[in-house]
Amino acid sequence: MTHDHALIWPSGFHAHTGNGGLREGGDDISVVASDRPAVSAAVFTRSLFAGPAVVLSRRHAAGRGLRAVATLAQNANVATGRQGEENAAEVVRRVAGILGVPEGEVLIGSTGVIGRPLPMTTILAHFDRAAGRGLAAFTAGPLDVARAMMTTDTRPKAAVRAVGGARIVGVAKGVGMLEPDMATMLAYVFTDAELSPADLDTAMRGAVDRTFNCLSVDTDTSTSDTVAVIANGAAGAVDPALFAEALADLCLDLTLQLASDGEGATKLLRVTAGGARDDAQAKRVAKSVVNSPLVKTAVHGADPNWGRVLMAIGKNTGETGIVPDAVTVKFGDIELYPQEPEEGTLARLVEVMRRDEVDIDITLGLGDGRATVYGCDLSAGYIRVNADYTT
Repeated sequence: MTHDHALIWPSGFHAHTGNGGLREGGDDISVVASDRPAVSAAVFTRSLFAGPAVVLSRRHAAGRGLRAVATLAQNANVATGRQGEENAAEVVRRVAGILGVPEGEVLIGSTGVIGRPLPMTTILAHFDRAAGRGLAAFTAGPLDVARAMMTTDTRPKAAVRAVGGARIVGVAKGVGMLEPDMATMLAYVFTDAELSPADLDTAMRGAVDRTFNCLSVDTDTSTSDTVAVIANGAAGAVDPALFAEALADLCLDLTLQLASDGEGATKLLRVTAGGARDDAQAKRVAKSVVNSPLVKTAVHGADPNWGRVLMAIGKNTGETGIVPDAVTVKFGDIELYPQEPEEGTLARLVEVMRRDEVDIDITLGLGDGRATVYGCDLSAGYIRVNADYTT
């Protein structure tokens, strides 16, 4: 496995971006497509209010033969009734027509404000213009697509890895309403590796579980979360185990980009819980810390109030076996519990908490379970972004 820093699409993939009237200025529509049949794997939000894009894409993804992804930014097309369903289906029809592929091979993502109908007049006019240009409209690169997907993101998010003779390229968006539960997060991965649908699905689910599902900005789960991987085989077969390793590494890269760009974020917060009964318990405990508003605000202000971590662990009243005497807590390399902090320790802790990345390590003393989760600090900027989101 190697890192390949040439951020271009894998063989056989092409992309288009443009403005469909979803926002003023800048691209808000993107399409990434394979020029040949492909296999795919995807996971989606479990929200009870999943949008029409998710409902439709679930059906298409079930065939494991997706070869194109279309994304609309700034509008989630959620809670828009029957018209919203028809609009999502019409976007898929238009994209399939432009590409000359079956509708069932197109996935659609839609992200942004909930409860507003799509501006279909301008969207369809955009697709009419794209259809008139044909392949000449498919000249966008990965960063162009990542930028067109953005809502409140401050920067586009993309990553690339290489495995064997194949490349893996991923793009993602999402900085708020972010507590993936699969799967406002969208992440798409494209590769020219040749894999069976079963191997691709296994690799994708393993990667998602250890990366995107270990991410939290504000504990709120989106109605639109989608992660999809499309493999067209243009570069030939690769070792499935090496591919899974490379895919997980790429997804972790995107996860860290998402966490560090959380709405209003100034710091990346990484919490590891070890010594748990099992990995699932470790993840629950670590998530309770990374999601704590009091821990997040302390990190933001570099306030050495480390007792808030104990508070967050202690909220897990259903986790049998956790006892204070067996727990240890560290910020970076500074152990704060159970030993009494020495003179000067809090001053050192302040310096650790002033870093751009803050690590909290917890040991529960129960077993071999371990998990690392990712988030960010909580600042006044988060409140400003979300208090004024639609105004």
